[in-house]
Amino acid sequence: MAISNRRLVGIEDGRVTFEYKDYAAGNLTKTMTIEAVEFIRRFLVHVLPSGFVHIRHFGFLANRGRKERLALCRTLLAVPPAAAGGGAGPGSRDSVAERQPRLCPACKTGHLVRIQVLPAGADISQPAIVDTS
Repeated sequence: MAISNRRLVGIEDGRVTFEYKDYAAGNLTKTMTIEAVEFIRRFLVHVLPSGFVHIRHFGFLANRGRKERLALCRTLLAVPPAAAGGGAGPGSRDSVAERQPRLCPACKTGHLVRIQVLPAGADISQPAIVDTS
């Protein structure tokens, strides 16, 4: 559902008023009034074409019974539970990366040590002075 009925405030003179949550303003609930044609256009952007399935609520990843079905999938695929973890617990990608140092991409033998992460579009013409002591 793209918008619930409780968020619709009113329809008057070909204009629709509805409530929305402004995440940029600290999750404040605000109202917006737009032309009915624009409202319908925005609403229809969220409607799936015929034959498509809304996958968030479909199959073994559907919310109801998800844990049991994932456990069954792991059993059928013969994946040990520790290696199948999805959080930050033992066996997760983060903890494995912390235990195994990265190899140098140039020589493939030394260990890669991250000193600094440059943001996209950073000026690299002047080398940064990094204190490694």
